[in-house]
Amino acid sequence: MPPRFVDEGARAAREVKAAHPEIGVLLLSQHIEAQHVVELVSLGGFGYLLKDRVLDVAEFLAAAERVAHGGSALDPQVVAGLVARRGAGDPLAALTDRERDVLELMAEGLTNSGIAKRLFLSERTVEAHVRHLFTKLSLPETEDGHRRVLAVLACLGASATPDRGR
Repeated sequence: MPPRFVDEGARAAREVKAAHPEIGVLLLSQHIEAQHVVELVSLGGFGYLLKDRVLDVAEFLAAAERVAHGGSALDPQVVAGLVARRGAGDPLAALTDRERDVLELMAEGLTNSGIAKRLFLSERTVEAHVRHLFTKLSLPETEDGHRRVLAVLACLGASATPDRGR
């Protein structure tokens, strides 16, 4: 977005969400600007897709629908960049590759059913992976928090730094 072509779109999205939290915001970008993603996705009703993603009309419409209903939709490349393997102090270090796959799809906004279809697993298997994620990330069930969101935020927050190399 002009004038600087840096993070104006993300800053505008933050202002819209602050003024009207009930409005879903789907941000389209040419490059990965992860600095604001964690904050915005925590507000709900937010999506961040790379512009190339709109070429798959069905996937784009599904993302727009999730965001419009208060959910999230994160581009797989954004999620992969944020959830990339890191060092031993990383909360993701204890996750298996399959659990990491499930977490990335959770971050994209998919339900257990959607994850099962994408990974060719049963829903029960996905539920088991999600339970293991919660345990490994020390996210006990509470009345005040949504563990799926907390799991994604914990992992995204660990790496919320700009990734301009893509």
